[in-house]
Order: sequence, then C-alpha cells, then structure tokens
Amino acid sequence: MAIVGYGIIEIENDKIELVTSGSIQTDKKLSDSKRLLEIYNDLTTVVNKYKPECASVEELFFFKNQKTVIPVAEARGVILTVLEQFNIPTFSYTPMEVKQVLTGYGRAEKKEVEQMVKLALSADKLPKLDDTIDAIAIAICHSRSIL
Repeated sequence: MAIVGYGIIEIENDKIELVTSGSIQTDKKLSDSKRLLEIYNDLTTVVNKYKPECASVEELFFFKNQKTVIPVAEARGVILTVLEQFNIPTFSYTPMEVKQVLTGYGRAEKKEVEQMVKLALSADKLPKLDDTIDAIAIAICHSRSIL
C-alpha cells in the first residue's frame, strides 16, 4: 500500500517503448482508507491521461509476511476497480511467471529481471524504485504473452 509502481509501454513492430513510468506513494501516517483513496485517485489520473488499451497486474501469489497480505490485497482491489471502471481488459501474472517470461527462469534474481527490462527497452538506465521496475516488467511480460 505504501508504493504502487506503474509503467506504460507501447509496442510497435515488436519494439517496446516506455511511454511513462512512476509510482503512487502513500503516507504511512494516513489511515488505510485514505491511502486506498489516494491510490484510486492517482491511478484514475494516470488512466485518464494515458488511456491504456489493457493492463497487467501482479497476481497475489505467496506472502511470507502475513501482516502485509491484507493491505496489498486491498490495494490490488482498488487497482482492479479503477481498471474495471474504465473497461480496461486486465491480465494477472505471478512474479514467477514474469521472471520466466523475461529471463527464462522462474526463480531469477531481481537484478536479472532488471537487466532483461533494460534490454527489452534498449535503455541505459531504469527508474530507481523496484516497484516501478516490477510494473514495467509485468507490462513487458504481458506484451510477450500476446505477441
């Protein structure tokens, strides 16, 4: 719930271009309901501005930390609600699926995924936040799943 990364890509002739990326960051001092509303409002702004044709979202797969599973599920619910409100087809991928598609190995390290994102985008550097890189990786995963 603290950070929601997003990445918007465009595909033309098998070339992937990063249109924009960023994160929605909520203040831990706010109530959960205010934080969820902030995610809702900020994501609505992003969707209104970029009008994506489809969206890919990380699937809740397995959580070691039981304290975070509920807030993450609530934030994911808000994300799915915004996408549904705009009738955006939504696809879900587990972290293992994303790693498999990008690196060929479902248990790849984060650095390996980052390298493959750089390669896919022909980029010298990536955004600083892992959540943003993860969002871009999920978008690339989906693009490769449909091509």
